[in-house]
Amino acid sequence: MAKCDISGKQFMNGHKVSHSNIKTKKKWQPNIQSKRVFDTETGRFIRVNISTSALRTLNKKSLSQLIRENKAKLS
Repeated sequence: MAKCDISGKQFMNGHKVSHSNIKTKKKWQPNIQSKRVFDTETGRFIRVNISTSALRTLNKKSLSQLIRENKAKLS
């Protein structure tokens, strides 16, 4: 699946380790949902792929404020 449009969260790589210590490659996917989010500044709905952790944060903050904070973190 795609990465989160807001936070940039994407898959993680690692090894699945069995009881006999055999390591096989594994990929952990984040919980990404496709949602329609209302932007209060523009007054329009925007369809985004968003992780559930970012969606919980979005309930506390506005969409534009969350995007500004995450762009500062990613830069």
